[in-house]
Amino acid sequence: MRFRDRREAGQKLAQALARYRGREGIVYPLPRGGVVLGVEIARALGMPLDLVIPRKIGHPYNPEYAICAVTEHGAPVCNEREVAQVDPEWFRKRVEAERREARRRRELYLAGRVPLPAEGKIAIVVDDGIATGLTMRAAIQDVRSRHPTRVIVAVPVAPKDTADRLMRDVDEVAALDVSDFYLGAVGAYYDDFPQLTDDEVILLLREVQPTN
Repeated sequence: MRFRDRREAGQKLAQALARYRGREGIVYPLPRGGVVLGVEIARALGMPLDLVIPRKIGHPYNPEYAICAVTEHGAPVCNEREVAQVDPEWFRKRVEAERREARRRRELYLAGRVPLPAEGKIAIVVDDGIATGLTMRAAIQDVRSRHPTRVIVAVPVAPKDTADRLMRDVDEVAALDVSDFYLGAVGAYYDDFPQLTDDEVILLLREVQPTN
């Protein structure tokens, strides 16, 4: 399955989630790209939007290779075998640095707004695609700590093994394309897949006014 852009992917996901329209819930997109889809889903389902902001920690000798992901809250989600081979003090400092960055981004994107109360509500965690699932698992852990009644992962595309792994942590994985033959990069499923700027994210978030 291919998508024209993130907005189209978000609209198609919203259709797949239509049965939740009118329910008490919160949409949690992962910045930056997930925000485009999250806005479409929140608007279609009539739900407020909040953020969950996972940050990757790259290997010290290969920063593009993620060995861990961390959010503002909760324990890091890691490739334990890889983490065991790096310097513990370096790792501790990286975790704290990325936590600070997650907090900084929340302040930037939401002007310091406190997280919406999720207890007793449906939580829909959204991204523009999944590869290894490391950042999504960190996001799920963060959202779970807010005590929603149900956690749903909503993504346009995911490798089957990753989707199966995520099903252990959530109540539902709503994915439009789950395949054993993953193309290797999320962007390969889109005709138009630009990197978003922080300013673009802020403007997108203004399209959905949060309510408590």
